[in-house]
Amino acid sequence: MTILTAGKPEPLGAHVVDGGVNFTLFSAHAERVELCVFDQEGNEQRYDLPARSGDVWHGFLAGARAGLRYGYRVHGPWAPEHGHRFNPAKVLIDPCARRVDGTLVDDALFHSGYEHPDPHDNAAIALKSVVVKDVFDWEDDAPPRTPWGNSVIYEAHVKGLTYLHPDIPEAGRGTYKALRHPAMIAYFKRLGITALELLPIAQFASEPRLQQLGLSNYWGYNPLAMFALDPRYAVDPERARQEFCETVKALHQAGIEVILDVVLNHSAEIDLDGPTFSLRGIDNRSYYWVRGDGDYENWTGCGNTLNLNLPATVEYAVQCLRYWVETFHIDGFRFDLAPVMGRTPGYTPHAPLFEAIAADPLLSAVKLIAEPWDVGAGGYQVGNFPPLFAEWNDHFRDAARRFWLAKDLSLGEFARRFAGSSDVFKQRGRAPGASVNLITAHDGFTLHDCVCFNQKHNEANGEENRDGTNNNHSNNHGIEGLGGSLHVTERRRDSVHALLTTLLLSQGTPMLLAGDEQGHSQHGNNNAYCQDNALTWLDWRQANDGLITFTAALIALRQQIPALTLNAWWEEGDGNVQWLNKDAQPLRPEEWAQGTGRMQILLSERYLITLNNTDDVAQIVLPDGEWRAVPPFAGEDNPVVMAVWHGPAHGICVFKRS
Repeated sequence: MTILTAGKPEPLGAHVVDGGVNFTLFSAHAERVELCVFDQEGNEQRYDLPARSGDVWHGFLAGARAGLRYGYRVHGPWAPEHGHRFNPAKVLIDPCARRVDGTLVDDALFHSGYEHPDPHDNAAIALKSVVVKDVFDWEDDAPPRTPWGNSVIYEAHVKGLTYLHPDIPEAGRGTYKALRHPAMIAYFKRLGITALELLPIAQFASEPRLQQLGLSNYWGYNPLAMFALDPRYAVDPERARQEFCETVKALHQAGIEVILDVVLNHSAEIDLDGPTFSLRGIDNRSYYWVRGDGDYENWTGCGNTLNLNLPATVEYAVQCLRYWVETFHIDGFRFDLAPVMGRTPGYTPHAPLFEAIAADPLLSAVKLIAEPWDVGAGGYQVGNFPPLFAEWNDHFRDAARRFWLAKDLSLGEFARRFAGSSDVFKQRGRAPGASVNLITAHDGFTLHDCVCFNQKHNEANGEENRDGTNNNHSNNHGIEGLGGSLHVTERRRDSVHALLTTLLLSQGTPMLLAGDEQGHSQHGNNNAYCQDNALTWLDWRQANDGLITFTAALIALRQQIPALTLNAWWEEGDGNVQWLNKDAQPLRPEEWAQGTGRMQILLSERYLITLNNTDDVAQIVLPDGEWRAVPPFAGEDNPVVMAVWHGPAHGICVFKRS
């Protein structure tokens, strides 16, 4: 009979070693841990993990190999009032599983119990962890390491980006493989983006509520197994890891970084009424922030909040991030609801996880981007992350929309955001690249919808339009919805051009939402997290090619302007920036305070941006010199030397001094 020997207490998870597989599992409060091994028919063999080093249980199974399906039954106290919810009737996923078989369905067998432990065994339907051995020939792959000053991020969903692309074979659309198709590589190169930021691809689940409505979690912000690559985005799920590695390798060869959106703030076990599949049954009190009454702190709005303040959970998070970098050559991470990472329980930029990341030579070398808010008290932390982190800048988003669409923002506030939000980020040695500037993102209106809708239209989400933000700073230009007269269409086009120019020629790191450059609409749905359908998939056949060309020209122009690529704060008199009025004179104090107006921004003494956010045609006198409009505002050969710009209402233009 096969028995487990002690094995080693590290690394975390299941690892193929000489002669078998070493298993480790952290649980500070468990009294006994059983390793459960399943054959292809679902027959179960149980082994007690024979050794415990500190709070890590471990054992070595001789003769075991990659492909072995396993889980855990963890014994311990059932004391909900103290946060303990052990129930060995439930087979649990290894928190460090590299692969998980099965689909989490809404079934009572996944519930461990509420006031009392549920005695029904769930082995027949339980998801199974799978032992893997990572082997991939990366050859001479090297990370592009694009400097922040040259970075242009493109946020996209693996499926939604390519599922309707006519040049990609139908069987491969919506997959990891599709991202490296020559048509996509050529498109990324045409645009000029330097980094592809993917919505979560760690294995995730759909919430029971969505399953009951016949919907699914499309975005993926409901993690099931944080170390496991989701196989649903693979042409062949059995080769998902190989497929994704090949894609990263191809993108690197094209000079494009790959950034992953990761969810280190909650799990798909949601609230106490939710399913138990892993952390809750392994060590509920260690993995989650548990209140004095035994319920969860819900600082995420998702039912539970990970406790990343303990040495063991910090190590868990660090090993997870290292795994994605080491195994898949990931170039960076965008952290969803990132203040959770710094809660102790109050937020601090000196939290243990932040310090561990900074001290890690691998993680400190990749791009780190925080979504700097959660929903708990003190959860809004824009500008307050450690120096290694860049942050989504909602000040920029709101300012750009208010300036061009609501017209209720002063020139001074617009300029402050255009200049990298130094009042927020210029501290602790941080550079302008720390401000990730965005007009739109996955969670909100698309750019086209910003100029077509005044109100959200989220009825399809099944929440009676209560979900999603009401604070959109949008402008439908007189008609709610798509379509409209030629006049309305032209005004919307001008607003889109102005917003894109503001985004791509401002100081900081621009992030473009995939589809904005094509005119993609979600028909007013600003929270399409559960819409895995044509509402969210990019329709390449309907893409606005003129807008794509416009966007690409802006990105190319950005890379030519030293004031933007140097990633250094602008200082008075350094030649990087001058703020001028419509008469080419320095803006006067009273002009800085105006809510609407005309302004000129001179960058690197050669590039001039003229802005008119009024409802009237503008006459703006350009500074001394010979000025020619540059693409995308003029053709490559533009013989017209300008002295005065007759700018349309809501218009913007860029000139270059000869």
